[in-house]
Amino acid sequence: MEGSAAEELEAAERVVMRWDSTASSAGGDDQMLFDGAADRAEAERFLRAVDDLRRLAPPATVGTPRRAALQVAMARLEDEFRHVLSARALDLEIEALAGLSSLSISSSDPRNSDATEAAATGGDDDDTSSASSSVGRRSSYRSLQSIREIDLFPVDAISDLQAIASRMAAAGYGRECVQVYASVRKPAVDAALRRLGVEKLSIGDVQRLEWDALEAKIRRWIRAARAAVRGVFASERRLCFHIFHDLPLCTSTATATAADDAPFAEAVKGAALQLFGFAEAISIGRRSPEKLFKIIDLHDALADMLPDISDIFAASKAAESIYVQAAEIRSRLADAVRGILSEFENAVLRDPSKTPVPGGTIHPLTRYVMNYSTLISDYKATLSELIISRPSANSRTAAGGNEATPAFPDLDPPDPDSQLPLATHLVWIIVVLEHNLESKASLYKDAALSHLFFMNNVHYMVHKVKDSAELRGLIGDGYLKRLTGKFLQAATSYQRTAWLKILNCLRDEGLHVSGSFSSGISKSALRERFKAFNAAFEEAHRVQSVWYVPDTQLREELRILISDKLLPAYRSFLGRFRHHIENSRHPELYIKYTVEDLEIAMADFFEGSPPSSPHNRRRSHG
Repeated sequence: MEGSAAEELEAAERVVMRWDSTASSAGGDDQMLFDGAADRAEAERFLRAVDDLRRLAPPATVGTPRRAALQVAMARLEDEFRHVLSARALDLEIEALAGLSSLSISSSDPRNSDATEAAATGGDDDDTSSASSSVGRRSSYRSLQSIREIDLFPVDAISDLQAIASRMAAAGYGRECVQVYASVRKPAVDAALRRLGVEKLSIGDVQRLEWDALEAKIRRWIRAARAAVRGVFASERRLCFHIFHDLPLCTSTATATAADDAPFAEAVKGAALQLFGFAEAISIGRRSPEKLFKIIDLHDALADMLPDISDIFAASKAAESIYVQAAEIRSRLADAVRGILSEFENAVLRDPSKTPVPGGTIHPLTRYVMNYSTLISDYKATLSELIISRPSANSRTAAGGNEATPAFPDLDPPDPDSQLPLATHLVWIIVVLEHNLESKASLYKDAALSHLFFMNNVHYMVHKVKDSAELRGLIGDGYLKRLTGKFLQAATSYQRTAWLKILNCLRDEGLHVSGSFSSGISKSALRERFKAFNAAFEEAHRVQSVWYVPDTQLREELRILISDKLLPAYRSFLGRFRHHIENSRHPELYIKYTVEDLEIAMADFFEGSPPSSPHNRRRSHG
């Protein structure tokens, strides 16, 4: 080696050895080269010395002075790297990250960081002008600028970290550099997720939770996962890129990997597995109908994040397993949605007919199924993508296999291609409900009450379909017309069964006596007819006042329909025959009510509570 080169090498060794971390000399323990101070001269001098060692020193065996100097230099750089990572990180604005919704501004270019901060301060919680407040209902929506990368370190600190990492990698200490990086950034990432509300729960922990508690955790997880993926993980990815880009970080097999693969993966992999483990636990948990909509929310949130997860993880060989896991979880969530819908259909079919509901009112199953169906239609965007097959022939056969139950209508639409599989499922659910209600109606001993029960429930079903534009669009006007016909048929059957006997009391047949010298009317038969009418009406009043029609408009319409048939018939009968009774003894025993008395008593019908006697409510009659 020429004299000048040897002198440069010795000078470099002297600079390096002054910063020997293992020595007790001044500067080794309590001072740092890269402490962010304004005077950068010594740090620059040390880096030049490290470069000179590598440039000027011939290959040296372990133990030689020159090899020792290089080892001292690497030990010092390792300490400096750890110090910068630990001491100069910026405070992570978790509150701002927690506000990330499905719309954020990308700052993949560091020059956009100011614009990113300005955009973030104006964002809402889970609502933005471009995203629905119900994440589960906009599966097709995704912002093209959803990732928000924030600055984890000041620019000068990143410059120092890159400078140190490049020297360590060039000297063959890349793996040590990665280990130091991961040892500092992994706890920082874990802490960030904890601050976002991500809990450390095992799959077993999640599956043991009560559904109410789990439902709340799913809402929090969706919010936290967005912030973790689009803020924390994306920012870590960018940080690694800036520090390790194009550096040969050697692995144990002596092959160079992409610069930012290994440090990024080691820093975030544990936190990412913990984060997505929650969704995985939900995806393989017990399926039950009440879970459907929160699982759709979870599915949609994950589906919305998948392109970002791909951007962040899939490009990294060391971290692509995170993307693969997330995609598999999304697929399992989709399977869970399909399975739950099928389980719901079966649950409606199997709901046991035990005891009739009092008063023939709307059955809890009807309310549950129709509200559930309305929510299904609200999630049409997602479910139309996930539900790709129609109800199986097996389910129809099983439903109609009981000979004691009513036959099912043909569910095949005229033009199958014009109806979504989801729509067919909704029609099927309502048909199954209708079938079940017919079985429940048969539990009533009173045939009129059986018809009233079915009328009440089908009326509720019709109005739930009409009140939801989405549900009506899926069900279709053809099936709605058929359902309305069922309601009208039940109402007619109720009127005929409940009132035909009473109206028959007001007919002329059987009152006339052939060959009589008087008017031709049998007074005894007439008295019996009035007594029969009074008894029948009082029984109807006593019984049907306890029956309940919860819809006020339907209740009033039903009273009017009955009044329109009963009151004119009674008025006519009374007009034709009352003088025959009033001219006899004790007419009040037979003509107990005026038309107005009946009209007043009708107000008690279908109120669902025991009435006062018609005697107490009637008006005086002359």
